[in-house]
Amino acid sequence: MIFKDHPIAIGGDHASPSLKKNLQEYFPEIRWIDIGPFDDEKVDYPIMAKKVTDEIIEGRCKSGILICGTGIGVNIAANKRKGIRAAVAHDLFSAQMAREHNDAQILCLGARVIEKEKAREIVRVWLTTEFSKEARHQKRIDLITEIEKGN
Repeated sequence: MIFKDHPIAIGGDHASPSLKKNLQEYFPEIRWIDIGPFDDEKVDYPIMAKKVTDEIIEGRCKSGILICGTGIGVNIAANKRKGIRAAVAHDLFSAQMAREHNDAQILCLGARVIEKEKAREIVRVWLTTEFSKEARHQKRIDLITEIEKGN
């Protein structure tokens, strides 16, 4: 696993606790930084997305997993942060491409749209796929960085 030597931040909204716990139990070799929530009490996903992205921006983690009902809300919120590349994946191919082509540091999952077994496979693919480092993909990531700078 490419992230095995680094903790992974994990968090989400009130749709996330069951899937979050399931992933942590399924991947015990991962050092998880669980920022919550820990029950199904309502919580706003932008707040939780900020907490997970803070872990990456501040250097405590190199990657993260965000979970909400569809994965879309946390994805939008996470991608507002400078230097963050988050991707929603509901299938194995998207998880692979998120890492291989986009070097996504954050995987966003929809707890209400994918089964736990499928989510585990998606996470496994995302965790084991490396960025290809092909010039065409690096060029696109560099262009995203330029957009973030306002150029």
